[in-house]
Amino acid sequence: MTGSGLGCPTWPECTPGSYTPVAHQAEGQLHAWIEFGNRLLTFALVAASLAVLAHVLATKRKDLRLLAVGQLLGILGQGVLGGITVLTDLHPLPVAGHLLLSIILIAGAASLYSRRELRAVKRENLEPLTKRFSLAHIALSFIVIILGTLVTGSGPHAGDEKARRFGFDIRTVAWLHADVVIALFGLTAAFYILVRSDKELSRKIAVFTGIALAQGAIGYIQYFTGIPEILVAAHLLGATLVWIAAWRVRINVTKTLISK
Repeated sequence: MTGSGLGCPTWPECTPGSYTPVAHQAEGQLHAWIEFGNRLLTFALVAASLAVLAHVLATKRKDLRLLAVGQLLGILGQGVLGGITVLTDLHPLPVAGHLLLSIILIAGAASLYSRRELRAVKRENLEPLTKRFSLAHIALSFIVIILGTLVTGSGPHAGDEKARRFGFDIRTVAWLHADVVIALFGLTAAFYILVRSDKELSRKIAVFTGIALAQGAIGYIQYFTGIPEILVAAHLLGATLVWIAAWRVRINVTKTLISK
């Protein structure tokens, strides 16, 4: 949104011969430091994931080991994918992959957070139809996000003037994205009716619905106001919150939490 995606025009160095921004580089100091700051966050995330993994191993939480290792490997993978993104001059395909990998990591982080003080066991008291609805709900939520990356990759916010865009008509992909969102709302309503006697699960679905409605409103407003940067930022934040809410619904269906 700030045009800083190639503030560091190469990788793993920021500029040829230097891992940090230099005063004379053509990209400008603001762009360079925004991109460099983004790279530094990777080290903060690696440190956090190592701390979590060390704690999981020290406490012998075997049920959390795979999630903790997955966070570390995924963050390292993000660093590599980020490098590919820069070296391909912000081609929209690796940019979209960068976001989708983040979404997967967020799901793992949400699972870690939900299970940090409790152990999880499979729920056996749910109807098979409920489980199928849950699987369809999380799958459709992920498809909505995938289509959102196609809309963004076809729009004006490329991260840099040199960046390529997808060759899709933005109105067409935006309408397709909106249609799938409407389908998700329909599925969510049916899901809520199906499980309304389960107070905890129905509450999580209601929370998801509220966040998704706000996200949909932002999407329509940004479409009809020419996609201003501030609303794009709000929409990206909303996509993250919608995904977390959807994943919490999924966690509630697949697992129940009990004391250690």
